[in-house]
Amino acid sequence: MKGVLEEILGVRRVEKWRIYDERGEVFGYPAEVEVDLVIKNGVHILVEIKASASVADVAKLWRIGNPYAKITGVKPRLILISPFIEEKAVKAARDLGVEVYTGS
Repeated sequence: MKGVLEEILGVRRVEKWRIYDERGEVFGYPAEVEVDLVIKNGVHILVEIKASASVADVAKLWRIGNPYAKITGVKPRLILISPFIEEKAVKAARDLGVEVYTGS
């Protein structure tokens, strides 16, 4: 993951952002939520790296961005990195403002 993030974002340090989503905003029920977080030049970036990505993966990342913005007061940039992403997922990402980096 470090190599991918260095190449795409120019960063070496990645943190985990974890919360307990008691309102169920992300999964529809209360659960622990975790995502990779990069802060570069004051920009907060939530990153999801998947072997393959679907519409559900795009929607999950977008839904995680909502409580992140509420809790931190910062609207994050959302990035999904995957070598294989479904065409419907690419459209969903465009519609939701999730940036996609793929090898295909």
